[in-house]
Amino acid sequence: MKVIKRNGKEVVFDSKKIYNAILAANDNDINEIDRIPEEDIKKITNNVTSNLSKYNRTVTVEEIQDMVENQIISLGYTNHAKEYIKYRYKQSLKRQANSTDDYILSLIDGNNEDVNEENSNKNSVVVSVQRDYMAGEVSKDLTRRIFLPKKITEAHDRGIIHFHRRKYCGKI
Repeated sequence: MKVIKRNGKEVVFDSKKIYNAILAANDNDINEIDRIPEEDIKKITNNVTSNLSKYNRTVTVEEIQDMVENQIISLGYTNHAKEYIKYRYKQSLKRQANSTDDYILSLIDGNNEDVNEENSNKNSVVVSVQRDYMAGEVSKDLTRRIFLPKKITEAHDRGIIHFHRRKYCGKI
């Protein structure tokens, strides 16, 4: 069976990933009472794997995660389902994190031509100017990933709209 990852690549299904994700979310659980016992983690993994084998198509990672969440709830671990949802969200943020690293490193190295030519009144090798550019990039990154609704970001990327003040956007 094949799975479509978030980047669109197809990979072979691996049930260990389900088991490990539940285990990782289980580790995030503060309350020991809400933790899912190992035998139930195995049961959830096996149930999802069994349900997936009935599909006559390639499934997405998100579909699998939704099945896992439903299985957790069906076994009565509603509090843990919240932890699993939080775990999924944190993993999503991690995948998106550090998207500005290359840009910031190019600022420090002085080889970012866009910045070097952007403003003749600013010397891009001066530390205070670099700090200003870095703060702007971090702000744009956070605005794009967290503050703006996904539809707005997608419309901006496709050129339908232009969100001009991304550097200076606060929480909306």
